[in-house]
Amino acid sequence: MAYAARITGTGSAFPERVVTNEDIVTQLAGFGVETTDQWIQERTGIRERRIADENNPAEYNSALGTAAARKALDMAGKTPADIDQIIYATCTPDTKLPSSACWLQQELGAANAWATDINAACSGFVYGVTIADQFIRSGQTKTALVVGAEVLTSINNWEDRSVCILFGDGAGAAIIEQEDPDSTHRILSSHLKSDGSLWEILHVPGGGSRMGMTPQRLIEKLHLVQMNGKEVFKAAVRTLTDFAALALEANSMSLDDLDWFIPHQANYRIIEAVAKRLSLPVEKIIINLDRFGNTSSATVPTALDEAVRAGKIKSGHTILFDVFGAGLTYGSLMLRW
Repeated sequence: MAYAARITGTGSAFPERVVTNEDIVTQLAGFGVETTDQWIQERTGIRERRIADENNPAEYNSALGTAAARKALDMAGKTPADIDQIIYATCTPDTKLPSSACWLQQELGAANAWATDINAACSGFVYGVTIADQFIRSGQTKTALVVGAEVLTSINNWEDRSVCILFGDGAGAAIIEQEDPDSTHRILSSHLKSDGSLWEILHVPGGGSRMGMTPQRLIEKLHLVQMNGKEVFKAAVRTLTDFAALALEANSMSLDDLDWFIPHQANYRIIEAVAKRLSLPVEKIIINLDRFGNTSSATVPTALDEAVRAGKIKSGHTILFDVFGAGLTYGSLMLRW
């Protein structure tokens, strides 16, 4: 390969409003649905999450993405003019047209970049980094911005106890630059896969060209997330375990060689089950879902950014990203910081 790719800057951003489990307990009670803070924590590991104000332009999806991107640029020592490529991973875009990537490009002033959205749900950030890695390795891109951002609460069913307790809003970003191919500080490998036959276990049926929204479909809440929790759990544990093992094998590494494991932050029970199957010490896992919930494509980059800024992740550390999402989409990515 002519070049390697390296993450040189990270950033994250969240809405101001904090919604605790107790807040959700009160809200569900208004719909005649009973739950408790203990029930939510025992099943998910989540204590609170952030929820965007749809009437606040500073908390639009692209605005959160822009705020995260500015922090990533600052860490990398880059300006918007340096960006050649913007890849924006989201399943809750500002608008169907134009893309959130173009909204961000305008807000950021990245006039030299080409910009596009991708939708791989919760796997989106890792898919986006993989795409940027390939463009950089080929020499077509020098500096890429990859954003994972969601306002999932806009498609949350607040009357469904199994769904509404899970999701939060936020954005994470990374600057990815060309690196010498012989450098040890680079993206080492990526491994992606999808299984469209499992679409039904996690989906939003309405709102696309297959099923345009009508008053009746709105009443039926077909524009909101529908999930088969048990099947999602099984698929997530299986794919996360398999693709973590695949990344280790591809790089001739063992768990002893791994400094940090950053999985998609969907549910602590899932992470716990994967760690048990891999015999992975919990001390090596970076987790932020207890404070932010499942922010879909934003979970991995926000967890990464927090760990970098807290000084947990240091130069030379080996990090494994491991993700799954609706589609199903899944995969892993190994890098050395």
